[in-house]
Amino acid sequence: MREPVNRDAAVVLFSGGQDSTTCLFWAKKRFAKVYALAFSYGQKHIHEIDIARQIAANAGVEFHVIDARFISALGSSSLTDSSIEMDREQKGNTVPNTFVPGRNMFFISMAAVFARERNVNHLVTGVSQSDFSGYPDCRDSFIKSMNVTLNEAMDWQFVIDTPLMWLTKAETWELADSLGVFDLVRNETLTCYNGIPGDGCGDCPSCRLRKAGLEEYLAKRDRKQ
Repeated sequence: MREPVNRDAAVVLFSGGQDSTTCLFWAKKRFAKVYALAFSYGQKHIHEIDIARQIAANAGVEFHVIDARFISALGSSSLTDSSIEMDREQKGNTVPNTFVPGRNMFFISMAAVFARERNVNHLVTGVSQSDFSGYPDCRDSFIKSMNVTLNEAMDWQFVIDTPLMWLTKAETWELADSLGVFDLVRNETLTCYNGIPGDGCGDCPSCRLRKAGLEEYLAKRDRKQ
């Protein structure tokens, strides 16, 4: 007989980047027990796992890494294949080549199994439809459908929390500030596709999105002071 669901615990899908770090501290405010779950999927910016491990340790959060390298073996992406030149911009309605096919679907599925084995039903992920970079697996419709599928597949009432879903990148910076981790997120996270912590390379799509949001938020904060 299974133990009852621990509704005061959550599993955070954690890369050590801006969004997932903000979500980690969002979860710490709401749940007594938080697990940080990272994935090694053949990403070129593999240093993100070391960053994630350190942030989790400093936050007093239990940290785990799952080997998911099969993802890069199944599909091609400029984030996993050095021979592919990274798209700097989304071209029309096409999905940019920084999209890793199936990544969020696999991540959430594996996180769900990890959570269920620990009698946890809350999963927290930092996907955002407002600043989704053209990635179809960051949309609210995908998350909702995935939630239903997981519940049916495992006979478990999962709740997928997406605190950033309708936030712009500037609003995500604001949330980090309200959680008291603005400096940590700005200086210690790794969002850059080229693997440079903090403000990153400044040129890849992820860095440019992050920088634009930061400048917008800082301008807003300065006006209030």
